[in-house]
Amino acid sequence: MIKKLVIVDDDPALINTLARRLAKPGWQIQAFYQPLTEAELIAEQADIYLLDLRFGQQSGLSFIAPLRMALSHSRIIVLTGYASINTAVLAVKQGADDYLTKPVDFQLLQQTLFGDNLAVPEHPPTPSNSVFLSPEQLEWEHIQRVLAKHDGNISQTAKSLGMHRRTLQRKLLKHRPT
Repeated sequence: MIKKLVIVDDDPALINTLARRLAKPGWQIQAFYQPLTEAELIAEQADIYLLDLRFGQQSGLSFIAPLRMALSHSRIIVLTGYASINTAVLAVKQGADDYLTKPVDFQLLQQTLFGDNLAVPEHPPTPSNSVFLSPEQLEWEHIQRVLAKHDGNISQTAKSLGMHRRTLQRKLLKHRPT
């Protein structure tokens, strides 16, 4: 029996890489990088859904509850480069089975998607081997993304983050948390 994995992400390069690396005998992979509706996603009737949190103008969170209601047997995993404790809690409350941050350790991703059918990673995930990010690391990464989005403009970044410009400058003077 063929099983199905659906990947929803607005980064075509990432989708192609994941589709190639996750290819397994007996599995069909369907990828979406353009906007779609809940009904289109449910119609895929997949065994596993891998959802990007920020999917263009859409939120991967908006797909979780409808998928869970329509396909209670399916696994739903959120994969995001914009992780926060709030979105992780919200995703799980809406029915997501797991919440992973980008960049993700590929063995951890495989284990999360396909379960016990794979060997246990040689080095189990711990905070020291960078699979999990601390709240300080998440904040640092988010600040760096927003700063890049505003082309290094401190004032615009501070405004976007809802913090005072001097507070942002102090945070930027610190080294990336380890």
